[in-house]
Amino acid sequence: MAGEPGTEKITINIGPVDLGRIDLLVQEGFFTTRTDFIRTAVRNQLATSERAIEQTVARRTLVLGTQHFSRRDLEALRDAGEQVHIRVLGLATVAEDVPAELATATIASVEVLGAFRASRAVKAALGARIV
Repeated sequence: MAGEPGTEKITINIGPVDLGRIDLLVQEGFFTTRTDFIRTAVRNQLATSERAIEQTVARRTLVLGTQHFSRRDLEALRDAGEQVHIRVLGLATVAEDVPAELATATIASVEVLGAFRASRAVKAALGARIV
């Protein structure tokens, strides 16, 4: 369902014949909705590609899953004179109470394959650092 917590909405274009085939499977009860079909197809393809994904995650030193940065986390980095490179396959979040100045002082780069959630001010301040 669109808007479910933990999900992201995407838009895809599908040819009319493929869409008709999906609708047929839905009408025949193989899937409850078009969305159910598409999610199942995506999961099946990801399962087929699991080994390649794992190897790439390891090679690119990505965090797999979720990574959250609180104001306290970033203040500790600032106080230590350090910066972080956010590299995530999944979901990376920066707490809403993090000011843009703190983010620019502590976040060197952001590479997220999935979703990156932060306030508009933080995203704007990090602009060129987001890959």
